[in-house]
Amino acid sequence: MKLLSRYLIIRLTVMSAYALLALLALYNFIDLLSEKTGIGNYTFWHAVQFTLLQTPARAYLLMPLATLIGGLLALSQLSSNSELAVMKTSGWHISRFIGTIVQFSFIFAVITVLLGEWIAPQLSSYADNMKSTARSGQLSSTRNGVWIKQPDSMVYIGSMLPDKTLLDISIWHYTPQFRLTEAIHAEKAVMRDQTWQLQNVQSSKITEERVIVQKQPARDWHMNTTNQLMDVLLVKPEQMSFSALTQYIGYLKKNNQQTLAYDVAWWNKLVYPVATMVMALVALAFTPVSGRNHNLGLKLFGGIGLGLLFFFTGRLFGFSAQLYGVPAFLSAVLPTALFACLAVFLIYRQEKR
Repeated sequence: MKLLSRYLIIRLTVMSAYALLALLALYNFIDLLSEKTGIGNYTFWHAVQFTLLQTPARAYLLMPLATLIGGLLALSQLSSNSELAVMKTSGWHISRFIGTIVQFSFIFAVITVLLGEWIAPQLSSYADNMKSTARSGQLSSTRNGVWIKQPDSMVYIGSMLPDKTLLDISIWHYTPQFRLTEAIHAEKAVMRDQTWQLQNVQSSKITEERVIVQKQPARDWHMNTTNQLMDVLLVKPEQMSFSALTQYIGYLKKNNQQTLAYDVAWWNKLVYPVATMVMALVALAFTPVSGRNHNLGLKLFGGIGLGLLFFFTGRLFGFSAQLYGVPAFLSAVLPTALFACLAVFLIYRQEKR
């Protein structure tokens, strides 16, 4: 029995890996064609690098669909060769099939967690920073903020809230001969076109005789950067890890910011590995044990269509939560729960036959 379980898991894993590679190749090709090069120093090779760095994030996104397609292909091949029928006549009950499918899908669920929690967020953030720096020539991103080079100053920004409020700003103003003339620190800033309104400002003017320290409640500072350029500081919720989302939601609540989009992403991160396992059960539900079933191709097509439906339903529920105030928990859990119930129902009905 262990040998048969191992054989089935290997077949399912190989076909799912092939399906994931095929989906990634298609996805990356479309992404590469959509990249606009020639802006600043952003060349075709930058676009290739950006696309490759986004591959782990794409793999995370496509993992449930790849598990479904790979499971359908592997199980359909086994059914066509009557291997599933032989396994069943040798004593395999449906619970044994389900247990093996769960073991297989657990492998991909673990990979999904690794991608979503560590690999994809870091590489996606690096890719966005690389792209913005190449296009603008002004930004130099670090792990905890961003540096902006101006003709007469250097600016450091710690972070940016979803409403485009900048936090922890430091500015060093200098002459054309690079002699420091003023150092400024502001608690926060509001962007208005190319003028920043600094708030809770402390400045130190440096003259030949002395340093003049001054505190101001507000002060305007001109910047030749655009709001779109500053979006590099605003990490997309889906690109953040589960732990980073947890910390950032608390950070936003502390600053009286809306957190719904991040709440949806938080619940999606929590449920997504389970969705990978559910899609593997859907693959089993759409595979007849007997390869003599004339509707095998139709069932295969229906299963893939169902996977695409799940893929888009999850995003639709996420948008609905933000537009209509649907609880974030429901928007993340409901699609997976519905498909899990559907898979159990189809497996039960197929077993009854």
